[in-house]
Amino acid sequence: MKVDYSLYLVTDRGFIKDRDIKKVIEDSIKGGVTIVQVREKDASTREFYDTALSIKQVTDYYNVPLIINDRIDIAQAVDAAGVHLGQSDMELNIARKILGIDKIIGISAGTVEEAITAEKNGADYLGAGAIFFTGSKKDIDTPIGIEGLKKICTSVNIPVVGIGGINAENAKEILNAGAAGISVISAILAYDDIKSAAEKLK
Repeated sequence: MKVDYSLYLVTDRGFIKDRDIKKVIEDSIKGGVTIVQVREKDASTREFYDTALSIKQVTDYYNVPLIINDRIDIAQAVDAAGVHLGQSDMELNIARKILGIDKIIGISAGTVEEAITAEKNGADYLGAGAIFFTGSKKDIDTPIGIEGLKKICTSVNIPVVGIGGINAENAKEILNAGAAGISVISAILAYDDIKSAAEKLK
């Protein structure tokens, strides 16, 4: 499956608040988002499932891949395009066994070693970072910076998506470092006009 990773939106209900999530996703896709990840750190399984299912109606309509963060069961239940796994989530080879070869599996990588291991184990893409300091992830250590991103990009042959503190001002640096795309939360979701925020990044 040929996937466009150029503008990768990760959901966060802290930014979406009481807005209609389907409209938020639709506006972001109309503005240029090419792939959507549902990330629900605090939701119950039922809430996560319901949210993912409603978002999938929108992503399916626009033919945009839907990725589920961490939860392989939710990805299976809604027949998402794939999952994104962190270093402490289920091992990639087990996830692949469960999901099959046709699903996308992305892996978070903060070092060249993690990146190479993920590629060797069959990851389809990497989420590399955090590039800059970010308010949306509390568990990150020191950002890897543009130099760290460059090293990861040159160490693997699979697409690398930059994550962490990316906005319209620094997005170009990420792409110039060799990344296939940028992953954002607040750079789109923090704005009232979702579509124009996405267009600005695009």
